[in-house]
Amino acid sequence: MNAFRKAVEARDTAAMEACLADDVVFTSPVAFAPYPGKPITSAILRGVMRVFENFRYEREIADGENHALVFRTEVGGKEIQGCDFLHLNADGLIDEFTVMVRPLSGAQALSEAMAAQFDRIKAEALEALTAQGD
Repeated sequence: MNAFRKAVEARDTAAMEACLADDVVFTSPVAFAPYPGKPITSAILRGVMRVFENFRYEREIADGENHALVFRTEVGGKEIQGCDFLHLNADGLIDEFTVMVRPLSGAQALSEAMAAQFDRIKAEALEALTAQGD
């Protein structure tokens, strides 16, 4: 988990992606359906890096393959407190990635900011899928 946290804190999206399992499932705090697969999860994380301001992890809680990384950030001038809930597979890669955020005004700001990113996110994921097929 230390590798993922360091990658996020360094804003190194390639290192973040290297911590993800191919079959990772990302569950967003602002979307109903989860997003399965490394290409879309990686693209979402790159989008998050574009909208989060003053991001910092405050605490890490670990229990075997389950980890919780508590963070604070800002989006559109709204302060957000959140938590990344991560599960590691047998290879030590993240195969479940769930994000929770509060307060409601922060979740709404995040939803709006990510909606503005989503065409780019979908294009990046499609590009990665196409590259995998080559």
